[in-house]
Amino acid sequence: MSLSLLNLFGLSCQSLMGNPLRSTLSAIGVFMGVAVVTATMQVRNISEAVIQQQMTQRESPILYLWISDDTIGELQSFTKEDLEVLNHHLKGITKVATLRFVSWIDSVQFHDRTGHPDMTIAVTPEYQQVSGRKIIKGRLFNSTDLDQYLSVAIVDEVLANQLFDYLDPINQKVYIENRPYTIVGVIESKDIFPVMEIQGLLIIPLSLDIAITGNLQLDELMIGIQDLDNVDQIKTQAISILQKRIPTQQYGDWVNITDILEQRETLASISQALLVVSIIALLVGGVGIANVTIAAVIQRTPEIGLKRAIGATRFEIMLQFILEVVITSLAAGILAITTVHGATIMVSARFDLPYKFDYNTAKLSLTSALMIGVMSALFPAIRASKIEPVQALKGD
Repeated sequence: MSLSLLNLFGLSCQSLMGNPLRSTLSAIGVFMGVAVVTATMQVRNISEAVIQQQMTQRESPILYLWISDDTIGELQSFTKEDLEVLNHHLKGITKVATLRFVSWIDSVQFHDRTGHPDMTIAVTPEYQQVSGRKIIKGRLFNSTDLDQYLSVAIVDEVLANQLFDYLDPINQKVYIENRPYTIVGVIESKDIFPVMEIQGLLIIPLSLDIAITGNLQLDELMIGIQDLDNVDQIKTQAISILQKRIPTQQYGDWVNITDILEQRETLASISQALLVVSIIALLVGGVGIANVTIAAVIQRTPEIGLKRAIGATRFEIMLQFILEVVITSLAAGILAITTVHGATIMVSARFDLPYKFDYNTAKLSLTSALMIGVMSALFPAIRASKIEPVQALKGD
């Protein structure tokens, strides 16, 4: 007697349907294990998507440094040399730029419309690279704007909508403190602070602000962070470099995504804890499969002996038991994945969470279930294949 794989598959299905209680007990263990693994992966995927969503709404990761009032002695502002040294020595950053918060601008006038920017800043050309804001229309400041102290400005989308409505903002003349300015660009609106809603941003060249105010002090630096895992190290290194120039000077610092980094760390810890639980659940399911398979071998000893007596090989006997576990694991695993997917859709819709079915998660969960199932059933299946026909038929 030599059975084809298709025949073995048919016999396995008949055996599973012939003992629904045993099949259900095996399936429950697999279902719970796969459900926990899938749910764990979904929590991780949704958490990463939420964090990524928050990151896209915020400016790029930035370390802000400013000169602290706690400095002993006379305060000395940042210099161009400071920027050059930091750009050269700091690793894991995009660029170092400087900016100044402008307090003398209160409103922007265009015809009969008045816009009140929530924030006005004077920047150097590196600002766009550090902030990660994209230019929607027009351009950035160029060397002519800076060298000739031209009255030009850039507005973000929010302020552009306040002032121009459906008009094209580019090259429009606005009045700031009774002085005409030309809008040369519209920049992407982004959250700057975690608790502050986007309300409008106005940007002018730093050289123009210096010319108008006569203030040559550079009191704040922006350091674009690429390596999020070494933010503290970058901050420590930057302050250390600056203090080599003026040892007595103290610096304040703030990272604009500190809250997001804390969330990421918390969610990573939760994901690790859930991963441990999912592994335990899979192992418990595997133990259940092993126990059920051992009981099945004992119960079906006469059947095994009869098959061996009519020519079934040891490999075919072993393969049938393994196939039964594979079929059970696949069916229970697919049902678990479908159930978790449906529950995740409802939860994500209820709480407005970003969710997309991840085929890699499904593959990983199903593969884990199959591996645990086959490994759990392997020993009982080998034991069944070693049963001698004569002893089995006698019931020994």
